Amino acid sequence: MSNTITTTDFNFPGQKSLYHGKVREVYNINDDILVMIATDRLSAFDVVLPKGITYKGQILNQIATKFMELTSDIVPNWLIATPDPNVAVGHLCEPFKVEMVIRGYLAGHAAREYAAGKREICSVKLPEGLKENDKLPEPIITPTTKADLGDHDADISREAILSQGIVTEEDYLVLEKYTRALYQRGTEIADSRGLILVDTKYEFGKTKDGVIVLIDEIHTPDSSRYFYADGFQARQDAGQEQKQLSKEFVRRWLMENGFQGKDGQSIPEMSAEYIQTVSDRYIELYENILGEKFVKADISDINARIEKNVLQFLTSYEKI
Repeated sequence: MSNTITTTDFNFPGQKSLYHGKVREVYNINDDILVMIATDRLSAFDVVLPKGITYKGQILNQIATKFMELTSDIVPNWLIATPDPNVAVGHLCEPFKVEMVIRGYLAGHAAREYAAGKREICSVKLPEGLKENDKLPEPIITPTTKADLGDHDADISREAILSQGIVTEEDYLVLEKYTRALYQRGTEIADSRGLILVDTKYEFGKTKDGVIVLIDEIHTPDSSRYFYADGFQARQDAGQEQKQLSKEFVRRWLMENGFQGKDGQSIPEMSAEYIQTVSDRYIELYENILGEKFVKADISDINARIEKNVLQFLTSYEKI
């Protein structure tokens, strides 16, 4: 099997701390910038699966970087540079403790809640008579709490966020405005690729200067769900499953094998053959979402490559 990167333990100059997220590792350099390494770890149902997926980190990092560039005119972001295919470097921010989820269609978690009889998500009312994957009358924002590793994200309403003081009303209005603007831009870009941006999530932080910026990933198959536009309505009318680009196929495989991240459930064995199919699917996602050929980085010694590239960047950054 090709080399993957599932954990890192670098010691960079000026390093203050290292945070291990679900799929990213974040190095604090001099309380000034963050070096974010996208690993090949795969998470589903808020559980990190035991084996890495070849090229996944590179794919997520490069998609996120591209979309940061494509949306920087409407929403400021944290990004400074990408010195390595798996690495993004950006400004140190204080993250908001909510994730802004926006949905244009009844899919995934929302569809499962609706099928269970719920007609309200995060205090947002949903009309009767919807089928899974139907387009909603208008996009809805359904925030979640930001879970720590091993914990589950939980739906939370706008009212609860404000009443609990998780985010001030002034800041939350900005988060909502940015979320809708990003989703609109993402929808337009997806449409140009023959895709539908079904739903997605955004994370925001505040810089030392008090500026609210977009952080983390954006419009990747891990944070977003895409359908193929061609034949969408015909499949809906016929009650067929939609052709989609997201990691929902991983969730489906896990559910089919008796795993949904619940207590007492065991993660099914991920064979080398299955891991290869997941890697191939992520490459397909990249090429469809960005409309360009995926160029595989040298992964013969991925840790050494990342360390070298980050050290070179930090040296040049100090000289600026």
